[in-house]
Amino acid sequence: MTDPSSAPPAEVPYGAVSVLVGDRRGAFPYGNSLLVRGRDATVVVDPSLSLVDHVPAADMVLVSHGHEDHVAGLGGYDMPVHVHEKDLAAVRSRAAMVASFGPAEEHRDALDRQLRDEFRVADRPDAQGFAEGTVFDLGGRTVTVVHLPGHTAGHCGFLVEPDGFLFVADIDLTSFGPFYGDAGSSLVDFEASLRRCREIDARWYGTAHQKGVIEGAAEFRSRLDAFTGVVERRDATLLSLLDEPLGVGELATHRLVYRPHVEGVNVPLVERRTLVRHLARLSGQGRVEEVEPGLFRSTGK
Repeated sequence: MTDPSSAPPAEVPYGAVSVLVGDRRGAFPYGNSLLVRGRDATVVVDPSLSLVDHVPAADMVLVSHGHEDHVAGLGGYDMPVHVHEKDLAAVRSRAAMVASFGPAEEHRDALDRQLRDEFRVADRPDAQGFAEGTVFDLGGRTVTVVHLPGHTAGHCGFLVEPDGFLFVADIDLTSFGPFYGDAGSSLVDFEASLRRCREIDARWYGTAHQKGVIEGAAEFRSRLDAFTGVVERRDATLLSLLDEPLGVGELATHRLVYRPHVEGVNVPLVERRTLVRHLARLSGQGRVEEVEPGLFRSTGK
């Protein structure tokens, strides 16, 4: 079982935005949370597992998306919780969160227990939905919703002004690369969100995991390019396998996402979904063709 840290997370200020750095620099299953203070209200963003025993005072909770590591600390708050309307069901109901991952039927109960016991995920039927562009006025400071779908349908960033702090959540810039392997994920939407991030000028860009906070638009865009490059490498890996026709089942054994030693009940499903999304993308570009039902080959383009 995952245990939260016994020590409170370090609080690192960026203007009036404090990053509450999760255990192991926010590496999963932990995460980095935010505390944003205005004249009239304080908001906590993505209360992580590291906040389970160390609950900072706040008047409102914002959640970037409906994944367990971003809601593990919700139990410490009895005030309003807000999340994008497309991820609202996953925050209101643990059963809906389990379903959003798209597990095999025989693994649903085990996944539900893991979310309950390791991540403290409980139903929050009081959660409220927001939409792109919603502004939360804290008094002299605003938090604006920036919808960045792909990782989940409702995945969002938050732009804090006047500080110029953009929280990009699980566009986390790690070498693992973009994750779009859930049932409701979208590679097309993720790529559009990456392009949108490039267009937003900020002083600081905060991530939910190990990379922490990046200062300056030029540095952020450089790291965003490297992160985006993982998608291109997955394309290249797939194309290199398709000199001869291969089926989805055989292709999935080569793994586009996880290293060979990584195990987990959802790993085969994530690999298959990711593969199918790349095949659809490459087929749309004319770089892959389906030569027989279920058999794909590179066109050489």
